[in-house]
Amino acid sequence: MTTSDVPAIEVTALTRVFGSRRRPDAAVTALRGIDLTIGAGEVHGLLGPNGAGKTTLCKIITTVLLPSGGTARVCGHDVAAAPRAVKPLIGIVFGGDRGLYGRITPRQNLALWGALYGLHGRRLASRTDELLERVGLSERADDRVDGFSRGMKQRLHLARGLVSDPRVLVLDEPTTGMDPLAAFDFRTLVQELRAEGRTVLITTHDMAEAEAVCDLVTLIDRGQVLVTDRPEVLARRMSAYERVEAARVPASTAEELRRIPGVSSLDRAPDGSVTVEVSAAGTTGEVLRTLVAAGVTSLATVRPGLAEVYRHLVRDRGMRVGR
Repeated sequence: MTTSDVPAIEVTALTRVFGSRRRPDAAVTALRGIDLTIGAGEVHGLLGPNGAGKTTLCKIITTVLLPSGGTARVCGHDVAAAPRAVKPLIGIVFGGDRGLYGRITPRQNLALWGALYGLHGRRLASRTDELLERVGLSERADDRVDGFSRGMKQRLHLARGLVSDPRVLVLDEPTTGMDPLAAFDFRTLVQELRAEGRTVLITTHDMAEAEAVCDLVTLIDRGQVLVTDRPEVLARRMSAYERVEAARVPASTAEELRRIPGVSSLDRAPDGSVTVEVSAAGTTGEVLRTLVAAGVTSLATVRPGLAEVYRHLVRDRGMRVGR
């Protein structure tokens, strides 16, 4: 597989409204003019709370839903105008129990989905065996799926999404229900998919997962894009929101810290340890100087992770998390 100058996914002014024409007052706007470009061979994370619009966006990209306005293209093909051109290019993993048949085996599930994509005979058998091995289900290949744990079902979902050898893979909450070891194996799989030149779009609530596997991350809330950047750059841009942690801080010093402009919160434990959150550039230095002047020697600064970045961005824009 090779990369291309044509974006793998290109979304422009995309909107989606759910509701009835008879009751326009009850309409819900899930997407509000989203712009997003994902390059070929890129692993892109889409982060946001429930109701942010992540799944709606994925369903439009994968031709499951039609947009209310704007355009979405996959490898240059318009999802609304040319869905037949899009479908062979894209693999979908929506998770949960949807799309799996519990009364048959993983091998039979994959054989069914492979046949729908036009695979038959030795080619289908070879592809099925390869995918079962890849997701660690070879030893359970002939057991009924309804006896599987949720994490095992999620592994089978991943295999199903790869049956057609897609150029673009959309994973909606792919590690839900996985144990830590399975989640680690999943991250390894994503790295392998990137090395093969595939494009992967991952929606997740797991900030650590996004930081571990994504080249770029888009934060989304209430159907709007807040920001898109590399995970480490997002954290660096939010350096004004660093935390300072210190041990054995006198109560008088803690009160002095509270009065420093730019200190948004301070928690002091019974043992004298404090956690100071700042919300303005330059405040961290002032906090450190105050602690050192008070004789505190055990201290550290902590750069925010994606979870804190997201929380601050939503709070600073005055948005409530939700649809």
